[in-house]
Amino acid sequence: MVYLLLEEGFEMCEALTPVDILRRGGVEVATVGVSDGCITSSHGVRVCADKAFSEISFDDMEMLIIPGGQPGVDNLWKNAEVRALVEKVNKKGIKLSAICAAPIILARLGILSGKRAVCYPSCAEELGKAYIGGLSGVCRDGDIITGRAAGDALDFSFEVLSLLRGEETVREVKAAICYE
Repeated sequence: MVYLLLEEGFEMCEALTPVDILRRGGVEVATVGVSDGCITSSHGVRVCADKAFSEISFDDMEMLIIPGGQPGVDNLWKNAEVRALVEKVNKKGIKLSAICAAPIILARLGILSGKRAVCYPSCAEELGKAYIGGLSGVCRDGDIITGRAAGDALDFSFEVLSLLRGEETVREVKAAICYE
């Protein structure tokens, strides 16, 4: 099971594009409402989560995805239970991915220390030496995937799918949606 966190102010395409692509690739994904069952995106779109935060299980967790968006990332960071979850996921060796401003959560928790990562350009300073910058929209370092911004949501999603199900599944999904 892949869990994707939703908190007030999340970026719509950074959250729902991975859900769509992963489900097309046969991955079981659950959106998780952190503060409520229905969460409003940074642009006013309301999404009802599949599960409550209290329903997250480590027994079947394959990956945790953290979408960006503001004030969504700030709201996630302020939540001690979210920080504890991310730390526990990392300690258990469960795959992690974060896009846009969300990689700063990983950086603040020390998870990106010694890793390569990308994020929204204005957040780069918080990533310190982990930030690789340049034209790369997606970075994979071991079992951690980071993405730059909403414009990279499809490529980020395909990289996540590749890590979870392999390149053949990615090729099949790309063909099905006419992605070239």
